[in-house]
Amino acid sequence: MTHVRVIALFIVLFLAIPIVAQMPQEKVDLDAIYKIKDEGLNHSQVMDTLSYLTDVYGARLTGSPQIRAAGDWVKKKLTESELVHVQTEPWGPFGRGWTNEKITARAISPSVSFPVIAYPKAWTPGTNGPVEADLVTAVVTNDQDFDKFRGQLHGKYAMIAAVPEVQAQFQAPGRRLSDDELQNMSNQPVQPPRGGGPGQRGAPGGGRGNAPNFNERRLKFFLDEGVIATIEPGQGSGGTVFVQSGGGRNLTDAPVPPQVVMSVEHYGRLWRMLERKVPVRLEMDIQNKFFDDDLNSFNIVGEIAGMDKADELVMLGAHFDSWHSGTGATDNAAGSAVMIEAMRILKATGLKMRRTVRLALWTGEEEGILGSRAYVTQHFADRTDMKLKPDHSKFSAYFNLDNGTGTIRGVYLQGNEAVAPIFQAWMQPFKNLGMTTLTIRSTGGTDHLSFDAVGLPGFQFIQDPIEYNSRTHHSNMDVYERIQAADLMKDAVIIASFAYHAANRDEKLPRKPLPKPQGGPAR
Repeated sequence: MTHVRVIALFIVLFLAIPIVAQMPQEKVDLDAIYKIKDEGLNHSQVMDTLSYLTDVYGARLTGSPQIRAAGDWVKKKLTESELVHVQTEPWGPFGRGWTNEKITARAISPSVSFPVIAYPKAWTPGTNGPVEADLVTAVVTNDQDFDKFRGQLHGKYAMIAAVPEVQAQFQAPGRRLSDDELQNMSNQPVQPPRGGGPGQRGAPGGGRGNAPNFNERRLKFFLDEGVIATIEPGQGSGGTVFVQSGGGRNLTDAPVPPQVVMSVEHYGRLWRMLERKVPVRLEMDIQNKFFDDDLNSFNIVGEIAGMDKADELVMLGAHFDSWHSGTGATDNAAGSAVMIEAMRILKATGLKMRRTVRLALWTGEEEGILGSRAYVTQHFADRTDMKLKPDHSKFSAYFNLDNGTGTIRGVYLQGNEAVAPIFQAWMQPFKNLGMTTLTIRSTGGTDHLSFDAVGLPGFQFIQDPIEYNSRTHHSNMDVYERIQAADLMKDAVIIASFAYHAANRDEKLPRKPLPKPQGGPAR
């Protein structure tokens, strides 16, 4: 071997060694994890917390008396767990509060009377007492249909959608993620470019232009015609009814008629009776109440103070609000209870943390991730102009939980490649709990997006879906009985460990490049 080749080989070997040396092993405190697992798996309080949030306080629609009462209970519990700086931070305006205080509904035909399952849409008025009236069909799908039904609906209940076909449930509504699904999630997605170019989706001002939204005009038509209430078939079957909102929160929003969503099985029965010229009368008593004494909402926060890096911050969070037909168990009392439990575990174990760990429970998530956006704008940066506040530089990470009752299987990295080896090390002790997967992919629809939007590391966990999208998400079946206790216990342990290790790293978690300002007013 020549002298030159020996030198070349030496250089290659020399350069190869530092590449490995530059990637030090992420520290994992197994003694701390032992204590966290012991406290979280053998002395858990997560289901007790969840029962209070769901059974005692019930649905927690933002702005309602129920969410305010539940918030007061949580503040008391956090204080009992010896968290500091426990408080509610107001944000807003959000708009009027609303609650359904009563709904009874029964069908009356010439030969039989029977109760029906039905729920009002949020932010809609009620009937001002029990009202018995004829039931008619009035499916309005275009402007020509207005004339078809004009003058025929006053003082009647109106079924405003055709009855859908109900399929048999050949597949179980609940499931866990398979190994193949997790492997697929871990792969980098690549979206091939599409043909065409900008400006080819239609000329500006084309189509319906600035015409009022058709559904708004349809609701105004029903209101002007004097219907007692509109009735729609619910999505889902087997008594599951998915219900959200039908009216505006602002005092200046246009009035709407009472609106009801009915179980598809009962809706179909009434529809078929009318098809056969069998007259049907309904009796409903819908008592809905609006609250406009305080148009603001709030977030709940509490801390475990750090030590030598106490001015730096790790955050845990989940949205506290829900829709109103169930008790908001999987969406998202589960996430709130897990985060409360994670903070309790960290205090109960007595583990010392260098950075401050702050819990935040958000309201207004269901209406557009409003509470966390307001908080981030106030404390860290306004995404519309990206002018950074001092605390932006002191922030390490935000961990969010909002995908139901399922156990944690991994983390969405939101495109943050640099955190992958860190999380991989932190996950290792939890492979025996099923946590195996990191995906570079982003996921949306919940509060970590508020942090990601201003360049802060914000992460949502991958969870087994269980019955989330098929049965519980925004439905009357979102109740305590759908919760998997063992899953929530494991979730609290994993999140407590992630918070502990993020709080004790020498450096804050790495960040992606700052995003550009998004323009427009902050929400």
